[in-house]
Amino acid sequence: MPTFVKSVLIAAPVAAVFRFHEREDALPLLSPSFPPVRVIGKTGGIEAGSRVELQIGPFNWVALHSAFEKNRFFEDRQVSGPFAAWVHRHEFEAMGDGTRLTDRIEFRLPGGPWMNHCFGWAVQLGLQQMFRHRHRVTKSYCEKGFHASLRP
Repeated sequence: MPTFVKSVLIAAPVAAVFRFHEREDALPLLSPSFPPVRVIGKTGGIEAGSRVELQIGPFNWVALHSAFEKNRFFEDRQVSGPFAAWVHRHEFEAMGDGTRLTDRIEFRLPGGPWMNHCFGWAVQLGLQQMFRHRHRVTKSYCEKGFHASLRP
């Protein structure tokens, strides 16, 4: 399966970065303006067993959170949507006083190996742009919030 991996260093402790992802409004905050993302339904947060239904551009997407370890990782899998397979693992690693956040996505396009070979690069490019945005937002919120909490 094709894999996309992108990491960012954030000057805030793991607990703060993980807590940001647990926020009720985290997904809307992290979603770029294009394609438009709308939460249609949601049960739970990011813990295993939680479910979210999205409208992403023209696609309906249902994801199930399948694994969770507080302050270490959480994982979501596409139940239905535009991909033949999609597993997104969000990993949090302490780096001194900061955090390395890594997003690891394994995906498979419908249509088999030929489609992945011919169009996987386009998915990779889209993911690169999306996670550049997501990591910038996460870094901004977490670093601002953490450094503000250190002020007297």
